[in-house]
Amino acid sequence: MSIFDACPRTGGDPIDWADLLDRFEWLRALDGAPQNPRFHAEGDVLIHTRLVVESLTALSDWQSLEPSDQENLFVAALLHDVAKPDCTRTELDGSLSSRGHARRGAIRAREILWRLDVAPPRREHIASLVRWHMLPHHLVERDHAAQDLIRAAESVTWRELALHAEADARGRICEDFDAGLERITLARELVESWNCLETPFPFANDHTRVLYLRGERVDPKSSAWFEPKCHVTLLSGFPGAGKDTWVRAHGGGRSVVSLDAWRTRLGIAPEGVQGRVIQAAREEAREHLRRGTDFIWNATSLSRQVRSQCLDLFLRYGAEVTIRYFEVGEKTLHERNRAREHSVPTAVLKRLCARWEVPDRGEAHSVVIESEVR
Repeated sequence: MSIFDACPRTGGDPIDWADLLDRFEWLRALDGAPQNPRFHAEGDVLIHTRLVVESLTALSDWQSLEPSDQENLFVAALLHDVAKPDCTRTELDGSLSSRGHARRGAIRAREILWRLDVAPPRREHIASLVRWHMLPHHLVERDHAAQDLIRAAESVTWRELALHAEADARGRICEDFDAGLERITLARELVESWNCLETPFPFANDHTRVLYLRGERVDPKSSAWFEPKCHVTLLSGFPGAGKDTWVRAHGGGRSVVSLDAWRTRLGIAPEGVQGRVIQAAREEAREHLRRGTDFIWNATSLSRQVRSQCLDLFLRYGAEVTIRYFEVGEKTLHERNRAREHSVPTAVLKRLCARWEVPDRGEAHSVVIESEVR
């Protein structure tokens, strides 16, 4: 039975919470997880999640959606606070906070849906809703609101995000309930003014998009001049996802900066301290960049932070960058890993899963997805 089968077909259909709790450990883990009573007087995270899901399915805007869109929002609502138990902390003043739970929740949701064999495009759609679910609540108060809403629009549909946010607001008991709904309305109006309610922002060119979404002070409506000195292909994906195979078939004689190769040269295991490996690989990359020669960067590069550090280097030297991301299903990944001459320890794969963020268009001049999963 698919997780999507639990979605009610109409707003009045009951949700089988007993079945959902029986099937999904990550949902049971929300039971008893505390929340700040100032914002969540309704109770723990599970109580809030149930209220959000039930509020969502009662909304007429949700009921008017196509069934697949209803299902996506339903599952996103189930998962939106999945990382809250791990992120909740007691502050110095004694209050509870859960900073970072949306970003970590997206990573957790991605792994959960991957293990449930949800097709990657649908999985990423849901994970993006989880990643950005807090933004409509605070958008109009942020210093860089336009940049934030445009960045989110690269991977999520704002119309759906606003609908999720309304359900999130209605699924809680707090003093500023009406003000919370008003902030979401204002956020939606701001997004509409930037023409991002249904689609990403129409940047004039790829380089403008890269600079703007990386925080540079450029006008998103202008065309940034760019004459690339070389082209770098940054590979991203789990060990065994197909990166080395692609290099052999499509490398075209380009030099390859490989972290695996540097580990072998330096005698450092995948689970060891990687500082020397990264330093050596970056220096090799600098040599290519100084000469202005095209090359391939071959590493797992599964987190946005790691990719951003690489992009900082490449862009500093005026390179045009393509991220090529590779993915296989969980079963295939483990089978290939076991068959490798030097298999990656399970503990390393687990750490990689905890950092796994699929690239989006906000990170490079172009992003290509190479997925064997349909």
